[in-house]
Amino acid sequence: MSEPVINRYEGNPILTWNDVPYPVGTVHNAGVAKRSGKYIMLFRSHKYNGRSIIGKAVSDDGYDFEVDEEPFMTPAEEGVFAEYEAFGVEDPRICPFEDHYLICYSAYSKYGVRIGLARTDDFETLERLAFISQADMRNVVIFPEKIGGRYVRLDRPHSEINPWSIWISYSTDLLHWGESKLVIEPLTYHWDEMKVGPGAPPIKTEQGWLNIYHGVFETMAGAVYRLGAALHKLDDPSELVGIADPWILRPEDPWERTGYVPNVVFTCGTIPESDDSVKIYWGGADTVMCVGTAQLSELVQLCIDQPRTNNSSV
Repeated sequence: MSEPVINRYEGNPILTWNDVPYPVGTVHNAGVAKRSGKYIMLFRSHKYNGRSIIGKAVSDDGYDFEVDEEPFMTPAEEGVFAEYEAFGVEDPRICPFEDHYLICYSAYSKYGVRIGLARTDDFETLERLAFISQADMRNVVIFPEKIGGRYVRLDRPHSEINPWSIWISYSTDLLHWGESKLVIEPLTYHWDEMKVGPGAPPIKTEQGWLNIYHGVFETMAGAVYRLGAALHKLDDPSELVGIADPWILRPEDPWERTGYVPNVVFTCGTIPESDDSVKIYWGGADTVMCVGTAQLSELVQLCIDQPRTNNSSV
């Protein structure tokens, strides 16, 4: 692997807190969708009290974004959602499904972190549907089509008992999920040995579902977040075609190595294009937004040609 798998955009970072017309301290961990030729970015920001809200930015080319005058989503102020979003809403994943978009987000409160599910048709209005997990759960992404007649998702429970791993779950109605199964564990003394979690919603390819995930390694100077790739079988994504052994992106640029949380690249969104390329968006150091491009076929082949030799954490 002599050439970079992901080519960084020379104009990075593409969005910072300075681009936001209301007071925030960070811009990071954004979900991205493409609708009617426009790129829609839903990004997380820390307010000056440290709690998170979600803003929206729009672009014609996927690189130059303009931020809306007001936040797109703030913690609910009444009803059942208010109680469980009191500390903030974070890390949205936009999951295109049929003629609408499902948004999975992390809701924080004194009870821990739960996954909220919302829906939008136009990115102008937002309907909260339900909480689809108990505490503690993060990093939920929903596959863009039903498989075997059911909705399918990847998620990552918080657990100190078992290494933080990627699970798969199923639903007939989007609200009630079960038949959960562990699919990817951290690998001992590997770049993702501390924890792994889903990144962007899976991308359908001829060879399988491409899952770009994050992995964490603990060092003497703190944790390092990188991105990796895994390929799941099309008809049964609980089974893996392969998990790429090398990472595909690591913190390198100054805004990825220093910031609110140093040494972090963290993705919540990708846009596959018609020419086999894919735009991959990531937060740098929990402070700014960046983008790069890769070839889908190369990412898929990496999972097939350079797989892990062991998918066990022990």
